Amino acid sequence: MPLDLEIIAVVPPGLEDPAASELRRLGAAAVRPLRRAVACRVDLAGLYRLHLQARLPFRFLRELARFPCHDRHSLEVGVRNAVDWARWLPPDRSFRVEVSGSLPLLNHSHYTALQVKNAVVDLQRQLWGERSRIDLDSPDLSLHLHLSPAARGAAAGSIAILSLDGAGASLHRRGYRSAMGLAPLKENLAAGLIALTGWDGRQPLVDPLCGSGTLLLEAAAMALGRAPGLAGTAADPLAARRFGFERWPDFEPELWRLELAAARSLARDQPAAGRPLPTLLGLECDPAVLAQARSNAHQAGLADRIEWKLADFRALQPPPGPGVLVCNPPYGTRIGRGEPLADLYADLGQVLRERCSGWTLWLLSGNPSLTAALRLKAEARIPVSNGGIDCRWLRYPLR
Repeated sequence: MPLDLEIIAVVPPGLEDPAASELRRLGAAAVRPLRRAVACRVDLAGLYRLHLQARLPFRFLRELARFPCHDRHSLEVGVRNAVDWARWLPPDRSFRVEVSGSLPLLNHSHYTALQVKNAVVDLQRQLWGERSRIDLDSPDLSLHLHLSPAARGAAAGSIAILSLDGAGASLHRRGYRSAMGLAPLKENLAAGLIALTGWDGRQPLVDPLCGSGTLLLEAAAMALGRAPGLAGTAADPLAARRFGFERWPDFEPELWRLELAAARSLARDQPAAGRPLPTLLGLECDPAVLAQARSNAHQAGLADRIEWKLADFRALQPPPGPGVLVCNPPYGTRIGRGEPLADLYADLGQVLRERCSGWTLWLLSGNPSLTAALRLKAEARIPVSNGGIDCRWLRYPLR
């Protein structure tokens, strides 16, 4: 089957390179990191595989058409001629439209989305005398239009790219997290941060400020081959979730069954290295938040794989090392205002220096003045964005 589908994977800022590596491992071709995205080419089976197994993207956009566009008229003409709408969207099927990017004469996303909708339904009325309904929650077809201005000095003008969202809902929602803390990491960002550490399931992994447990849960799922596109529920961790592409006219059920079976077959009881899963330990001093972590682990089918302790990080007694520590302490932006956060960071640094010699700490910093209180020297600083906050994923060797 030819790799003839042009795909854009939308990813968290700062994770473009690890996301590109992930897509290559899953069989994508012509992989190119972009800004907050990765372009690639796949066949239909590959598209299904990416939705099931890729941990880092928010969504995958399948290009339907691209056309010159600079105003309302050229947008309408381009949309009407983009695809065979009789095949892709007969009037008994619902749809929605999302827009990203802008042009000088198309600079309001809601207005532009309305123009795309009008172009489609006007054509439907001409063909059938009736039109599709709009469904914002669970449409049969989720259209995405991206407006791209002409590059400075380029001979060609601005273009519009019309795509389909293959998931229908953001892929960062794994299905296990019914409970979360005040400022939780998104699951795909947590998975990306774990991937950047190089942790492979051989060494102990400890989060001394674990919150609702997302870093440890994503690490455990990764080490045990739990495909993120499966439902991840306590009743059946390997159940299939529903994807938007299952309602596309070129959906191939047999290919989907094969990819689903392949994703399920990846799940194992121990890491690929053949050794038992090492200690995964999370400490949290708030009983309600720790209960959320335990609930999430139960929902993910990982309740017996992670050790949770109701304890302040100052009581940390790490398992035999060396190992890896991961941590997302408060920055004072969304939580932690008014608390003596500099003291928290100073105490954290002291505890880790005294008790975790030989370990490696990875800490997500959204406030450089606070991380200075650790009194540790970072050997790597990787820019990432956490909920719109400019952060650094910092690597500290503990000696």
